[in-house]
Amino acid sequence: MKPIFIAGPCVIESAELLDIIAKEITRINSRLSTNIVFKASFDKANRTSIKSFRGPGIEQGMRMLGDIKDKYGLQILTDIHESQQAEVVAEVCDIIQIPAFLCRQTDLLVAAAKTGRTVNIKKAQFLSGQDMRYPVEKALEAGAKDVWLTERGNCFGYNNLVVDFRNIPDMLDIVPRVIMDCTHSVQRPGAGGWKTGGDRRFVPAMAKAAKAFGATGYFFEVHPDPDNGLSDAANMLELEKLESLIKELVIAD
Repeated sequence: MKPIFIAGPCVIESAELLDIIAKEITRINSRLSTNIVFKASFDKANRTSIKSFRGPGIEQGMRMLGDIKDKYGLQILTDIHESQQAEVVAEVCDIIQIPAFLCRQTDLLVAAAKTGRTVNIKKAQFLSGQDMRYPVEKALEAGAKDVWLTERGNCFGYNNLVVDFRNIPDMLDIVPRVIMDCTHSVQRPGAGGWKTGGDRRFVPAMAKAAKAFGATGYFFEVHPDPDNGLSDAANMLELEKLESLIKELVIAD
């Protein structure tokens, strides 16, 4: 199975940022014959602090993502946090993502499934790979035709995440497409004080380890200046490093 790549900023900061990243993704797609899906969130509803930047909201966010889709012809992925958002998002997006903390929310899964779009369910930090059978069953019974699962580590407290890569083959027993979230898996939840910390140095290692365990896709949040990003600054990958990392991952495929 040809690997899927998902890349984009954590949150929609501006139209200019979306354009910079989409232009680079399009260039990489052309050079490497890849099909990188463009990802950005219109609302980060689970920020550490109430003062944190959340994004432009669904109405403006969908206009901005629609502009990227029209201009560059990229597939679009974004996440939803409330069931009533599903139909609006489906008008623009090819893949609807269910956040990890919400992956057991039945109404959210059903609403996403009923749109007919691909549903990407992120594995909760408190669940095993085998536990993801039940969210998948909910989506399939609600009519989803294509369901992906995404590994993003497990939280054991103490401001850290641990990735058990055995979750990847466990989830491949459930669905054929399992994505490794290589940037969220290097988060240090709450370790930045009022914001989440992280260590982007480990992003390439997470991707290569996931490949060894059979991952069929890779998720990277990227930014041209990640240290000044408005969300997930510590763990986003530098945009300039995306092409070389993808090249390493596809060279043997």
